[in-house]
Amino acid sequence: MSDPQSQGRPLCLIAAGGTGGHMFPAQSLAEVLLAQGWRVKLSTDERGARYAGAFPAEVVREVVSSATTARGGALAKLAVPFRIGAGILGAIRAMRADRPAVVVGFGGYPTIPAMSAALALRIPRMIHEQNGIMGRVNAAFARRVDRVACGTWPTRLPPGVQGIHTGNPVRQAVLHRAAAPYAPPGEGELHLLVIGGSQGARVLSNIVPEAIADLPDDLRARLSVSHQARAEDAERVTAAYAAAGVNAEVRPFFDDVPRRLAESQLVVSRAGASSIADITVVGRPAILIPYAAATGDHQTANARALAESGAAILLPESVLDAESLRRDIRDILSDSARATAMAAAALTLARPDAAQRLADLVTEPTR
Repeated sequence: MSDPQSQGRPLCLIAAGGTGGHMFPAQSLAEVLLAQGWRVKLSTDERGARYAGAFPAEVVREVVSSATTARGGALAKLAVPFRIGAGILGAIRAMRADRPAVVVGFGGYPTIPAMSAALALRIPRMIHEQNGIMGRVNAAFARRVDRVACGTWPTRLPPGVQGIHTGNPVRQAVLHRAAAPYAPPGEGELHLLVIGGSQGARVLSNIVPEAIADLPDDLRARLSVSHQARAEDAERVTAAYAAAGVNAEVRPFFDDVPRRLAESQLVVSRAGASSIADITVVGRPAILIPYAAATGDHQTANARALAESGAAILLPESVLDAESLRRDIRDILSDSARATAMAAAALTLARPDAAQRLADLVTEPTR
């Protein structure tokens, strides 16, 4: 949907922020567009900038003034409209100086200045919604953009809005492991990956070590766990595994998740859109525990297709306890045929070409 009148190398402005769920697919799109000869600029806020380190060096980064009403005290909330207004004015100035051919928003509050400026300047624009239920910011702009791309299908959209199912783009590091051969659980070492996303992972730190400690001795002795836990929880989680005699590596962040995912026999994860995209592209059995406080319960919507296809067990927080999780982990790791079937089912839901599908929407002329 690029402007056919653009001269030279066209510019795509990508607006995203807040969490890895927004930033990872944005990074994937940037990688594809750069390979096609585009220039790419990333517009994000201070929170999103934490995830920008893995973006290609050619991507120009700008940190905009943005704000959310979900955090801060009364004075901070009063300042929100002024911060967003300043961000919009700054975005307009930047776009006038270097006019993008298209602006793509991935959600999060940093999308507001970029999409508002694109609307004011009549620049082609689109949004990509990662989750099965549209986020607040994307929903606010859904009727004011040229196209709406959807990562999860079906996605609940505002009345009158038509979505295009592209899938959720995954990073090149994940694509390198796409459909990696699955080693079903047998008599040897077993690898379990526990990932919680950027929000709400504490419940996994509370429940997973206890569930694993209660596994049958023959399973527990062969288990090697990679557990992503919040920094403030890491010490006690490490101690819990040590007390249970379980070989475990606990970190706030793994920079090699694709490798650990490919080596795993089972994944215990939140149901964030990017995590699910990674799990399906690599093709691994999963136990998905949606974040109960997610807006609109969108993580349950994200997980539904995997649960219905047999690729994952959906375990809501409302019924989550150490016993139920222990049972599910035991049942999968003790049944090679079932685990293999789950891995195969995950692959059927994968969209490894999602970044290219999204790039095709960005680069084709607006009809």
